[in-house]
Amino acid sequence: MILAIDIGNTHTVVGAHDGNRWFGVWRLSSSARRTPDEVWHLLKSFLSDAGIAPPQVAGIAIASVVPDLTSTYEQIASKYLQRTPLLISGLLNLGIRIHYNDPTAVGADRLCNAIAGFAAYGGPLIIIDFGTATTFDVIAENGDYLGGVIMLGIESEAAELHRRAAMLPKIDLHFPKTIIGKETTASMQSGVLYGTADAVEGMIKRIRNELGSEVRAIATGGLSGLIAPSCPSIEKCETLLVLDGIRLIYEKVKKS
Repeated sequence: MILAIDIGNTHTVVGAHDGNRWFGVWRLSSSARRTPDEVWHLLKSFLSDAGIAPPQVAGIAIASVVPDLTSTYEQIASKYLQRTPLLISGLLNLGIRIHYNDPTAVGADRLCNAIAGFAAYGGPLIIIDFGTATTFDVIAENGDYLGGVIMLGIESEAAELHRRAAMLPKIDLHFPKTIIGKETTASMQSGVLYGTADAVEGMIKRIRNELGSEVRAIATGGLSGLIAPSCPSIEKCETLLVLDGIRLIYEKVKKS
């Protein structure tokens, strides 16, 4: 049994995999205020509900974009599970070339998306991750990580509209019935959601033009199921892509 931990800016997703399937997947808020003991209390409860005893956890791998929380989960692994976690980064031998000027600058979650996406779909491939930021990761035909695009995420965009404009309210994220809003909330929903869908479609088209080929596109992230149906170029949502990537990288490093 391994624990795969995806630490994002908004949420942390933890999955337990027994070598054949995900035994359980749990989502926590990425709160830096929680102590390692508090986080462990939650994790222990999740594991217990899934029928997993702590000694069954043979390995831990972490993909994190929040350094302060990385330390929290490292302490949990050491104190409560007696394990040294694998920290995923561009410094590891992932079996691919990272075409970033500084490979260590690529987010661990994006590398995990690249590894898992290529394993499932081959290349070339575009992976759109709808999280705090909306990211596009471009994978070559041979699996190399070519780079990507980063834009403001859906929730972040809605929150910024509310924060910066005194008269604009907080909004729920669902598509309005019409593009042309008849009141402020619907107008904001249209701008954020239809605007994001059109931006994604436009970016996929630009990437394809730059590569000169009809690259496949898949989506992941917590809000992928909301946006993907409005993006004809996205063929499938893979909600556990980062966790799958963490698992695959852990297995590769363990064998090497």
